[in-house]
Amino acid sequence: MNPKIKKSLTIATLVSVIVFALFIIFKFYFVFGEGVKAGELNYFVHKGYIFKTYEGKMIQSGFRSQTSGTIQSYEFPFSVEDKVVADSLMRCSGKQVELHYKEYLGTLPWRGVNKFVVDKIVSVK
Repeated sequence: MNPKIKKSLTIATLVSVIVFALFIIFKFYFVFGEGVKAGELNYFVHKGYIFKTYEGKMIQSGFRSQTSGTIQSYEFPFSVEDKVVADSLMRCSGKQVELHYKEYLGTLPWRGVNKFVVDKIVSVK
């Protein structure tokens, strides 16, 4: 094989691997946003076929629609990686909680099925 072609293929392969690695890091490990949400913890479960993850939903306070007059609420689905946080949330079903979360651009099977990952409990009422 021609040395110039071999060198070009090596450089192209290296650049492709670096671009792919940067994409993976950005998509799955870059924290896009973080914040605190408050509401009533609706349910919290430990589930999964291969990767057992902690998943929950919180119902945030409703607001009255100005057009129809009905009350609407928002569900906040989330995952939890930390077992200590998960164990605490298992005992909080039905309570008002404030949760600190991180938002990722993609999900990983061992991190949970949601892009929002709760990393600590701010308060429980």
